[in-house]
Amino acid sequence: MDLKSLDVLLKPRSVAVIGASDNPHRLPGMSLAYMKLAGFEGDLWPVNPKRETVQGLKAYPSVDDLPGTPDVAIIATPAHLVQQAVEDCSRLGVGAVVIFAVGYSEANEEGRKAEQALLDAARKSGMRVLGPNCLGCFNAATGYYGTISISLASGLPTAGNVAVVSQSGAYGEQLAYLLKERGVGVRYLVTTGNACDVDVGSAIDWMAAQDDVDVIVGYAEGVGDRDRFVSALERAQAAGKQLVFMKVGQSETGMAAAMSHTASLAGDDKVWDAVLRKYGAYRPVSTEEQVDIAYAASRGLLPAGRKLGILTVSGGFGIQLCDAADQYGLEVAPLRDEVARELTELLPFGSINNPVDASGQIVGELERLKASIACLSDPAAGYDATAVILGSVPLGPGMGTVLVDALLELAPTVRDRLVALCCVADRETVLRVEQAGYLVFADVHDAARAIAALATLSEYKSRQASGAIALPSPIPRGGKLSEFDAKRVLEAAGLPVPPERLARSADEAVAAADAIGYPVVLKVCSPDILHKTEIGGILLNLPDASAVREGYATLVERAASAGFAESALQGILVTGMAPRGTETILGVQVDPTFGSTVLFGLGGIHVEVMKDSALRLAPVSEEEAHEMIREIKSFPLLNGVRGSRPSDLDTLARAIASLSRFAAANADTITSVDVNPFVVWEEGKGGAALDALISVRED
Repeated sequence: MDLKSLDVLLKPRSVAVIGASDNPHRLPGMSLAYMKLAGFEGDLWPVNPKRETVQGLKAYPSVDDLPGTPDVAIIATPAHLVQQAVEDCSRLGVGAVVIFAVGYSEANEEGRKAEQALLDAARKSGMRVLGPNCLGCFNAATGYYGTISISLASGLPTAGNVAVVSQSGAYGEQLAYLLKERGVGVRYLVTTGNACDVDVGSAIDWMAAQDDVDVIVGYAEGVGDRDRFVSALERAQAAGKQLVFMKVGQSETGMAAAMSHTASLAGDDKVWDAVLRKYGAYRPVSTEEQVDIAYAASRGLLPAGRKLGILTVSGGFGIQLCDAADQYGLEVAPLRDEVARELTELLPFGSINNPVDASGQIVGELERLKASIACLSDPAAGYDATAVILGSVPLGPGMGTVLVDALLELAPTVRDRLVALCCVADRETVLRVEQAGYLVFADVHDAARAIAALATLSEYKSRQASGAIALPSPIPRGGKLSEFDAKRVLEAAGLPVPPERLARSADEAVAAADAIGYPVVLKVCSPDILHKTEIGGILLNLPDASAVREGYATLVERAASAGFAESALQGILVTGMAPRGTETILGVQVDPTFGSTVLFGLGGIHVEVMKDSALRLAPVSEEEAHEMIREIKSFPLLNGVRGSRPSDLDTLARAIASLSRFAAANADTITSVDVNPFVVWEEGKGGAALDALISVRED
């Protein structure tokens, strides 16, 4: 049976409320009361066998007595009556049901079975199910409120361009309320609860297809259907929606980390970061940040870059904003000469720099203020966003009105520019300037964070336009790979490796060393020996043929002592002693939910102890690889410190990108890759994978 579209759930023309209460303040009566208050555009049919009317509307004894088949049935009955209600609705061909009742899969195994029975009954007709254990949904534009959200009692939202989807009903309700209080119009809300059918992914997918939605605000604790979730993110990204998504908690990875540095570093939270980043979603760390970013994104303006121009009436506030800008990766660049000259004429009493300190005198000369804002925000000034710090000026006696009037006069000039006002003012004043197109923040720190987030969303959008990344053919599945074999595979994938040969006798080892050049390194080579150092299986800096011959015998003996006879070895690997460079680690881990990820970090304590690494969902472009390199805290060690030359970052980025393409192509073939170390030398001198381990899935 084909499932019905979510249009029937979120754009219904008729709604039945099963178990509706005559008391609008009780949970079973709230949904009906909200829809009456909002003037729902369709038919409302309360179902209550004990009453002739409910909240002034004719009541029906059962769904069989309804004058038609409702698009949606809101089931507001106690849990023990829910199953029968679902079966009745499915039999009648109802489009969707909303179930608030609790005590299902979130409670115990018995509840899980009861939840499955609900779904089985719904599937017979293709009826959609929201819940159970949810707070429902709404469409503010049509006055449809299939929800028992208590916060709506304080006022219904305005239908704007923002949609909210939340796995948690309580969080979704609070988020919608806070957005309303922030002046953001929330058009749709979906809380999925146990998500036995409609989940966060399917809700995002539907919202991405709506022309009246520009921003999707989401919350989840985990994801059940990976393909549906990723497909929804892809659709939202392709549709140009701005997604502000909070992921909390941890999920099971099912990965054994014992054999891989990468597995222990690629924790679930980092994988979620990588997934959301790949599909252009901004991940906030707090509810306050999520609300602020959704508010800013709803204005529809994204900066082309990170350069921030600042105009302030207070030097102290200007300094605070500079600090916040630095914290969030914004550039407070110096004024261009021509801009400085124009501002000097406009503000002879000001300090002309960036920040431009106009001093409190500007408050009495609003024409100069308007001209200064216009000058600094003009694209010719070279800034991607402008912050205007007014402090408490709007609270001054009579000041709020004249200041707002001045800003409204300026609004047509700056409407297509990102201008944030940092000030405190009464709500009416804030609303007037917001409606004119300005962003308003009471705290300069919040303003910097929001502008930086918009810049991040802009960067994500720009990266999307770069196109798909071609992948190589996958390697065969099954079998173990030695270091020598792993390097051949990675070399074919585009990673540089040093010259090396596999010797199966002391004479072959000497011949290999003579060809490569001394000093050399000898390594035990076997697909069964994963960690060579544990058996003393590596000899460094061997200066001549005699040392190589003796070293070969030593390694064979050590392998035998560890239980590996010479016949079980693939051979002894001979390679040149690499010049000194900066050791990094490149890795791949195949996440059981989201697939291949690629990791980068500096070697040694930086990655093992300090956990200083960057991770992305594979594949990545060379541009993204450069971002990964610059993202780690220890990047200055690669970029040249205390007179040292920078490392060859281009070679490193190419290696990361090549490994990521290999990882994406082999998500079903491998479980992990460790390239440790990948040594990178000075700029222009390249780098090489000195050791490699590929774990291949068994057939």
